[in-house]
Amino acid sequence: MPQTKGRLVPGKITNLSTGEIAYFMFNPTEYSISKSNSWERKDKKGQNTPSITFKQGGPATLKLQLFFDTYMDDAREDVRGYTEVLWKMMAIDKTKKNPRTNKSDPPLVAFEWGGLYFEAVITQMSEKFTLFSQNGTPLRSTVDITLQQVKDPEDYRSQSTATVPAETAKSMRASLSSRLDQIAASSTGSASNYRSIAEANNIDDPRKVPPGTTLSIPNS
Repeated sequence: MPQTKGRLVPGKITNLSTGEIAYFMFNPTEYSISKSNSWERKDKKGQNTPSITFKQGGPATLKLQLFFDTYMDDAREDVRGYTEVLWKMMAIDKTKKNPRTNKSDPPLVAFEWGGLYFEAVITQMSEKFTLFSQNGTPLRSTVDITLQQVKDPEDYRSQSTATVPAETAKSMRASLSSRLDQIAASSTGSASNYRSIAEANNIDDPRKVPPGTTLSIPNS
């Protein structure tokens, strides 16, 4: 089971299209949830206040900041190897099309931590790099994320636990810049798991993963 740097159970954000998981290197110190409703006002002559009629509920918005730091690690890896999986959740998945629009969309995601399951889309994300190695490799960053709800929590309660997304064997495609340790970091929460991924995919040299290779990611 992946752990945070403080050896706690980590929160995570899962790409519901690919199954890729971004485990939190450090759990957030806080997050906020906001929601608004739409009401229609109808003026009433001779009255101090108008009458109002409920129209619809708006989606909830969850905001949080995540912290990533590899400076204290012996390898001092590029911190972008841990945050790349989050950026993929902002990108259009060209392999899948929305049946209503026939166009490709960014994936749905799920935030999970402390009993909260929040199915959403990422509407905004920014990453700030604050520490670098001597050659300019980023070693520390903060990522601000805004998620917008796409599913009513009542829908989760009506489902059996068997239908709630669970951690299963998954796969991911190597990008042009991917190294096996970076893939392990983003998919399992620990770069040291690169050996098990190499064994599962019969890779002799973990530094040479051909771009576009679909890798099987064993459960941690």
